[in-house]
Amino acid sequence: MLKKLILGGIIATGLQLAHAATQLTMYYPVAVGGPLTKVVDGLVADFEAAYPDINVQAIYAGNYNDARVKALAALKSGEPAQLSVMFSIDLHELRDLDAIIAFDDVVETDEERAWLNGFYPALMENSQADGKTWGIPFQRSTIVMYYNKDLFKAAGLDPETPPQTWDDLVRMGKQLTKADGSQWGVMIPSTGYPYWMFGALAKQNGEVLMNQAGNETYFNQPAVIEALQYWQSLGAEHKIMPQGAIEWGTLRQNFLDQKTAIMWHSTGNLTAVKDNASFDFGMAMLPKNKEYGSPTGGGNFYLFKQSTPEERRAALTFIRYMTSPEQAAQWSIATGYMGVSPEAYETKALQGYVQDFSPAAVARDQLEYATAELATHQAGRVRKLLDDAIQATLTGQQNAQEALNAAQKQADRVLKPYQ
Repeated sequence: MLKKLILGGIIATGLQLAHAATQLTMYYPVAVGGPLTKVVDGLVADFEAAYPDINVQAIYAGNYNDARVKALAALKSGEPAQLSVMFSIDLHELRDLDAIIAFDDVVETDEERAWLNGFYPALMENSQADGKTWGIPFQRSTIVMYYNKDLFKAAGLDPETPPQTWDDLVRMGKQLTKADGSQWGVMIPSTGYPYWMFGALAKQNGEVLMNQAGNETYFNQPAVIEALQYWQSLGAEHKIMPQGAIEWGTLRQNFLDQKTAIMWHSTGNLTAVKDNASFDFGMAMLPKNKEYGSPTGGGNFYLFKQSTPEERRAALTFIRYMTSPEQAAQWSIATGYMGVSPEAYETKALQGYVQDFSPAAVARDQLEYATAELATHQAGRVRKLLDDAIQATLTGQQNAQEALNAAQKQADRVLKPYQ
């Protein structure tokens, strides 16, 4: 009798093991506010219903920096996540830490390799290095220009013709600005991710901020200095933007409160603006000087090396699901982030959405003029050098050339070991 009970227990345990679901933990950030955690929870629940042999614990970790810190802390604690969504620009730093594995080393089939090559090339500039793909685009964006059509009409401007050039921005900004300070022509955020906004201005002036290998920066090139001088002039000289710091986190509300007629911000805010604006608004590509331009931005999926082959395959299944055309379309409609592949825009859902709401196509269309977001080795240190130079210039503590010369000199020193 005892032998039968033991045998029965062994068989039952074996059956449980045979059907045990693979457990995955994922950290993810939200950088633009809004109820995006509910959207992620819904997508994860749909995945688990479709793949009952995989469970995903999705943990909201704060902003991008918080997500990186928590994911890496989990690795060190011995209770690692198997995947996470983190800054696309964390690529070089994560490789230096030997924390992530290339997707090329996990995919096995021709179908999986085709999936790996199915994303917009501009989004892959911050995803690939040394001939391999280390990050998969998920919540990706470009910087776009939101503008208040009602305020354009009130100022005698054509609401269907937003600024196309830097000169247009200044000219229209002066018409849109009220002398008592109750309404500004434009606001460009200088906290949060100032290097990102500056990357747009530099690209519009024909320059990029770093090389693809992430071991050189070009902060004090003449066109880059000129770009910062232009940004500074919007407040100090032309008086169409407040001088000093403009907060990333509160700018969307300032736009909704009609304290500024134009704001530059992530396309990830689009759905929140659409749902909350009490006025007619438009969205357009950023204005050009020598050319149009914006860096891409946002988060990629990464696979952590500290995982089993079974966990990596399960994580790959999850990431493929989340970036499939149907889910990418759902995510784009719910948030404003772009669909990460051309196939996403071919879905019935996103085709219909773009037809009814044309701003949803602006970020995608701007990819033609996009460049990579600032991504280097020692990324946090290098970004801070540039952020400090930008803020010192915008607050009048230094002129653009002095600030950027100093930032470049220090960046050269930080990056020398990687050259």
